[in-house]
Amino acid sequence: MPLNDLKCRSAKQKAKAYKIYDSEGLYLDVRPSGTKFWRLKYRIKGNDKSYTIGIYPSVSLSQARLIRSELRLGIKKGIDPAPEKNNGVKTENLIAELSFEDLAKEWHEKNFANWSPRHAKTIMYRLEKYIFPDLQHSPVTSIKPVSMLNCLRKIEVTAPEMTRRVKQYCSKIFQYGIATDQVSNDPTYGLDAALKKYRKGHFASIEVDELPAFLERLYNSQHKFSRQTFLAIRLMLLTFVRTRELVEAKWQEIDFDKTQWVIPAERMKMKRDHVIPLSIQAIKILEEQKLNSSGREFIFPSLPYPRKPMSKGTILMALRRMGYERRMTGHGFRSLALGVLKERLGYSHEVADRQLAHAPKSSVDRAYDRAQFLPQRIGMMQKYADYIEKLCWPTSQKSRVLTNNFKEGF
Repeated sequence: MPLNDLKCRSAKQKAKAYKIYDSEGLYLDVRPSGTKFWRLKYRIKGNDKSYTIGIYPSVSLSQARLIRSELRLGIKKGIDPAPEKNNGVKTENLIAELSFEDLAKEWHEKNFANWSPRHAKTIMYRLEKYIFPDLQHSPVTSIKPVSMLNCLRKIEVTAPEMTRRVKQYCSKIFQYGIATDQVSNDPTYGLDAALKKYRKGHFASIEVDELPAFLERLYNSQHKFSRQTFLAIRLMLLTFVRTRELVEAKWQEIDFDKTQWVIPAERMKMKRDHVIPLSIQAIKILEEQKLNSSGREFIFPSLPYPRKPMSKGTILMALRRMGYERRMTGHGFRSLALGVLKERLGYSHEVADRQLAHAPKSSVDRAYDRAQFLPQRIGMMQKYADYIEKLCWPTSQKSRVLTNNFKEGF
């Protein structure tokens, strides 16, 4: 049903942008900020496009319809209105009223389908936290490099790594604006030269030679955290998955008959299913935890909130209580395992790397190397678990009884 002026005036802003259609491709695009754009949807040379006519109420309904009719005459002749000047509406004035928040949310909405829901939520959260407070209502054409730099330097004080990520988001927003003819330049360009140099460090991890002492400390520290946390650390040691992959693991991912753990693609960094062969020792840990978790969805549920997974910080806190603060992290088990597999057990980097679910670095390798080395990895994971088990036996006869108890399940 065609629009009337009352409907246009009464269209209220919402959390997400929405459209109210008139006729012949004309519609009112209502942005979260409350700004209302007249846009024309059309098809030319086999491509679907949209063209911004003006802002309501500066451009009335009758004016928008008149411009629409003129544009459609040109479209029928094969003339694409996008490169042309707005008919009687100054492009500069139109864009000047487009806020950074509008452009950012439009970019976010266009790319939402290409991201996981979690990633999309993270991006918007960071924009709302770090950028919108200063720039959300700023007209996109008024944002200068120095304005962007001031925002980024505020982040730099407490989160230097986050500065680079947020700058990338903003750059992509402005690049989208350039591509859609809503801005003419990217004010984030060249700002790296004015930001502090940041070198990302590796996750803390003990050396291979320190592993026996770590295992002894783990056993002696059991009283400092829950049995579930103790089992989680042991399973992480034997599977060397990422912390998030461990704490969000569900029982439906475990196949006890095939002795495999299959992490679905949506939970993996590389967005591919990842098969983890489970050693005898890992199966024993899972069997014990299955009795403890009382039929919960997650293998390691949160103790205060059983319907949710255990917090990622639980592993890190336990390592701190063991005295390994800044010396070992959950991610550090991956580096440690890679060292053991290559230095102590003699496995090739390719086989060990596949178990870590790393993608080949070369684009050529990624295109042609589909080897998963599953048969080799099955044997490798059992030998690795056996190696860890042997390290649990102390050199002194005096401690053998205590460590024998620790060995059970490993």
